[in-house]
Amino acid sequence: MLGGGVLMRVDESGRVIEWSPQAQAMFGWSPEEAVGRSVAFLVHETAADAVRRRVGFDGMGSLLVRPVLTGSSVDWEVRGAGHAVSDQDLAILQALFAQSPVGLHVLDDQLRIVRMNTATRALRGAPVGRLVGQVFTEAYRLADPQEEETVARQVLESGEPSLNRLVRGMRVYGDERRSIYSVSYIRLENADGDVLGLVASAVDVTDRERALQRLSVLDEVRKKVGERLDVIAACEDLVDAVVPAFSGIAVVEVIEDVVRGEAPPLVPVDRDVPLRRAAFRGRVTAYPVGDVRHLPYGTPFSRVLSDLRPRLLPIDEDTLWLAADPPRADAIKRSGVHSLIVAPLALRGEALGVVSFYRHDLEDPFEEEDLALAADVCAHAALCIDNARRFARERTIAATVQRRLLPQAPTGSTTVDFCHLHLPGPEGGGAWFDVITLAGARTALIVGDVAGQGMAAATTMGQLRTVIYSLAALDLEPDELLARLNDTAVRLAAERAALPTGDPLHREPLIAGCLIAVCDPVDLTITVVRAGLPEPVVVLPDGSSSTLCVPAGPLLASTGNAPFPATTADLPAGSLVAISTAGLAEKVLAPSAALRSVLDDGADRPLGELCDTIAYALKEGGWPSEKLLLLARTRTLPEERILTCRLPDGPEAAPFARRTVRRRLATWNVEEETAFTTELIVSELVGNAVRYGSPPLTLRLIHDAMLTCEVSDTAPSGPHMRHARTVDETGRGLFIVATLATHWGTRFQTEGKTVWAQQSTGTT
Repeated sequence: MLGGGVLMRVDESGRVIEWSPQAQAMFGWSPEEAVGRSVAFLVHETAADAVRRRVGFDGMGSLLVRPVLTGSSVDWEVRGAGHAVSDQDLAILQALFAQSPVGLHVLDDQLRIVRMNTATRALRGAPVGRLVGQVFTEAYRLADPQEEETVARQVLESGEPSLNRLVRGMRVYGDERRSIYSVSYIRLENADGDVLGLVASAVDVTDRERALQRLSVLDEVRKKVGERLDVIAACEDLVDAVVPAFSGIAVVEVIEDVVRGEAPPLVPVDRDVPLRRAAFRGRVTAYPVGDVRHLPYGTPFSRVLSDLRPRLLPIDEDTLWLAADPPRADAIKRSGVHSLIVAPLALRGEALGVVSFYRHDLEDPFEEEDLALAADVCAHAALCIDNARRFARERTIAATVQRRLLPQAPTGSTTVDFCHLHLPGPEGGGAWFDVITLAGARTALIVGDVAGQGMAAATTMGQLRTVIYSLAALDLEPDELLARLNDTAVRLAAERAALPTGDPLHREPLIAGCLIAVCDPVDLTITVVRAGLPEPVVVLPDGSSSTLCVPAGPLLASTGNAPFPATTADLPAGSLVAISTAGLAEKVLAPSAALRSVLDDGADRPLGELCDTIAYALKEGGWPSEKLLLLARTRTLPEERILTCRLPDGPEAAPFARRTVRRRLATWNVEEETAFTTELIVSELVGNAVRYGSPPLTLRLIHDAMLTCEVSDTAPSGPHMRHARTVDETGRGLFIVATLATHWGTRFQTEGKTVWAQQSTGTT
């Protein structure tokens, strides 16, 4: 066993340079014999001699080895510590510093390098002679030397090791790339617990970390790109995902037809095909985002669109193709770009655009592995852009269909002014309105909303509108009209349910709401019936407002035979009626709505101004679904334009009616030919009522945009037009009316019916 004194001192090569008496007593070698020899030789010979003499030898005991800095070299001081050290321990130490691929650095308590292994140059391959004696963080070009020094000193002070820290080196011009190391710090102590320094180990993990980084970039692209079904948004998400993780600058240019939803062109792409700069991230841009132009011929960008092959290109002052695109060359120069990858946005052999990745300044140049990553990134982005393109095309078609199905230029009634506010959703929808002129100067205000988006909602909306127009021509009461509309919706829903299960429309139930309000300027009433939509609001001429309490019928197609009760209320001339779809009611129609005051204060304001005010106040934008608001203001019908009289119950009713009509038409300055036709129509209507109806009989003549003749009686049966034979003496009355009038029909009331006929007149 050895004491704790200094036994020997050994230089870097393992040669003994100092030999103590304790060592001589232990090993049997005098200082003259030991100095200059290899310490491994001395120990080996001593052990062999002990074997020959058959005596025990426990080696040098336990040793403490401490590096000692002498000038620019390191000596090793060996002390006895009272414990045995085997040949295996010495062999391990020798192997670690001579053969281990892990970079080992022994640092003193001032963080100076006193020894490092010679088998590897883990940190930038610097020579040993230049590094020994330097502070560890100053000896190498680290990206953040101050942080490393802070960590190392914390290990010195606390003794808590710091393991597997990722440390980046600084790239300098001329180097291929910056290296990444996994560095660990462990404190060295002697037997008494004195701090001797640190051991810093370093492993080059550049390839591993770059592979992980590439996987991370691809994962980020797959996570971000494609969330929004918009071509430009997908391009913006792409550059956000790759800058700065993959490149310092990224540019996405998409063929203009693709942005508009059209099919991409054939490859090779013609040089006259324009591209839109859809997204950019970086320092200096050659062209503004949104700029549309042709790609210059003779550049890698145009070449990529010719063969869909990605390219990795170094850039310097002698790069030839820069001359073909001076603005881009100037931006590249000002940004300090030195490496470029150009990759196509392509799918199924069709070109959608091109993506340019640039690295500049101290960023590492692109490698072949980066080219493969760029191709994978662009393949995913191309799929997302193509999905967005197809969606944009479908949305455009659906919006076009909806616009064509909505009233193009609604012909307003002379007794109702109207204006609508339409807030389209992101994917179109099925909201619609109609203003239909009915007989007797009445006007039907209709608002409907089909749930869903796209073509299915638009086409269903068109079908329901067509049904409403057909039913309105029959002059049905609002509740009966809505019931018949519901019958049609039930049949349409059954057709959807009968579709094959693979059809997307099969899984989308038909849900629709509708509200019908009929304004009568003669009786000054409004009759409302609704299926699911919110109750309308009425603002009277004096400024007071109220919500019309109308029982809520079920949504269309939800049931086959549910009633739709109608409500009739007084409606003075000059009143404002507001009807909206569900999504807008809580903002405008509800009593507590923020914009209800706009309606309450709008009794005498123009309807267009009211719609604009509401639109300006709705600042949110980006509606998840379509919204629609219809405003209508009733106008008075002058009393002198209306004739109402009670008719005799017998045969004298027809002559009386003709005389009365003749006098009133003369007062209205109706042309003689029109007046004669009107007398004939009135005579036939009254004669039909006398013969087949029940008293009392009433005649009403309305001179508005059309000249309307109405004859009412209390019989519940309706007239039927038939074609009389030559020998028949009756049956020609309604046939004559249908021939002479522009429109005719029958309207049933609670008691009796009204048969009416309309004809145009050349006077007002």
